Amino acid sequence: MKDPDAMQSGLQLLESAEAAYLTTIDGDGFPQTRAMLNLRNSDQFPALSRLFSALDDKFVVYFTTNASSAKIEQIRRNPKVSVYYSIPAEWRGLMLGGAMEIVTDSCLKKAIWQKGWEMYYPGGNDDPDYAILRLSPMVAKYYHQLVSSVFDLGQKS
Repeated sequence: MKDPDAMQSGLQLLESAEAAYLTTIDGDGFPQTRAMLNLRNSDQFPALSRLFSALDDKFVVYFTTNASSAKIEQIRRNPKVSVYYSIPAEWRGLMLGGAMEIVTDSCLKKAIWQKGWEMYYPGGNDDPDYAILRLSPMVAKYYHQLVSSVFDLGQKS
């Protein structure tokens, strides 16, 4: 598979995988992986499709989480993370790696906010425990059946 084909297939996987798996490093140096909402999934979050289609970097991903969570503390100590998307039945996967950023932009928090998230953040999109994470990956690895392609997405500022 050529890199442009792998990149396109990776983008399609971003938009169809049911969940994303975020790995951070804990204080003892061990990886910690957990499932996250895949906000890039256009069936689950159709209102966010326009936000993602307007991005220059098509591999940027966002996550929401509690600011009080362990992953936020882990990212503050070590922002290097990986995120994995997969469709196991098709033996397809995409790993994104880079430095995670904790976003404080209130306009972006409002743009990503979804109806019903009050159960997690009673104060709405202004809830101090509502946090946004952004990964502008530096590297991606796409895997399909027995073929893998690694592509450098470049240095991020």
